[in-house]
Amino acid sequence: MSNKEGSGGFRKRKHDNFPHNQRREGKDVNSSSPVMLAFKSFQQELDARHDKYERLVKLSRDITVESKRTIFLLHRITSAPDMEDILTESEIKLDGVRQKIFQVAQELSGEDMHQFHRAITTVIFFVTLSGLQEYVEAVSFQHFIKTRSLISMDEINKQLIFTTEDNGKENKTPSSDAQDKQFGTWRLRVTPVDYLLGVADLTGELMRMCINSVGNGDIDTPFEVSQFLRQVYDGFSFIGNTGPYEVSKKLYTLKQSLAKVENACYALKVRGSEIPKHMLADVFSVKTEMIDQEEGIS
Repeated sequence: MSNKEGSGGFRKRKHDNFPHNQRREGKDVNSSSPVMLAFKSFQQELDARHDKYERLVKLSRDITVESKRTIFLLHRITSAPDMEDILTESEIKLDGVRQKIFQVAQELSGEDMHQFHRAITTVIFFVTLSGLQEYVEAVSFQHFIKTRSLISMDEINKQLIFTTEDNGKENKTPSSDAQDKQFGTWRLRVTPVDYLLGVADLTGELMRMCINSVGNGDIDTPFEVSQFLRQVYDGFSFIGNTGPYEVSKKLYTLKQSLAKVENACYALKVRGSEIPKHMLADVFSVKTEMIDQEEGIS
C-alpha cells in the first residue's frame, strides 16, 4: 500500500480500478434473460398481492362501519313503537354487509385466508377492529332481540355461503352439488376466535340495551339479559386463560357488563317500587358511573 493510501486515506473502490468504458452499465443488462424474467414475475406477483391486501383492508373497514350502524339502529328498538320495522331495516343493512363479505370471499378465492387475516383484522392503537367480529356482534345482537338466545357459529357461517348464476347475479340458495365451485360458489368462514370476540363485544351492547329498556319502563328485559349474560360468562369462564390472548382480555370487560346488569336487576327488585319509572334510567346511569370509578375505569 502506498503512503497515499495509508492512515487517514481512502481506499479505492474495486470498480475504480477498471476503466470507465469497461464498467457494466444497467442499460447493458439483458432484459430477456431468465433471471430478469423471473424477477419481473416476482414483482408482478408481489404487486398483485399488495393490491389485494389493500382492497381487503378497505372492505373490512366498510364491513365494520356498516355493522356498527346496524347495531346503533337496533338500539332504537327499546323506544321504537314498532319493533318489526326496525328488525326489517336491520336485515336490509345486514344484507348489504353480506354483500361486502361476498366480495371478501371472492378476493380470497384460491388463497390461504390466514395470509390475509390481518387485512380483515387490523390492529389500531392496540384495539382489534375486525370486520368479521363486528358482523358477528351485529348478527348476534339482532338474533338475541328476536329469539332471546345466542346464534351459533354454524348458523353464521351458513349465511356466508354465496352462489352466483351464469349471469353473475348472486343466488341466496347455495347449491349442494359436489361440483358447486364450477358454478360460482364462494364462502367465508368465521373463525372460532372471531366468533368468541364478537360474542364478547355483544355483552356490552346488551348492557346498554338493558339500561335503555329500564329508562323506557321495561322491567322484564334486564332480568332476561342478566340471565343470558350469566350463561355467556360461565361459558367464557371454561376457556379462562387457556384460550387466545384476545379472548382472555375480553373476559374482564364481560364481567363488568354482567356486574352492571346485575346491579340494575338488584335495584329493580329491591327498590323498583320506590323509584318512578321515568327516573329509573338516571338512577342506573349514576350507579354505573360509580361502579366505573370504583374499579378505576373512568
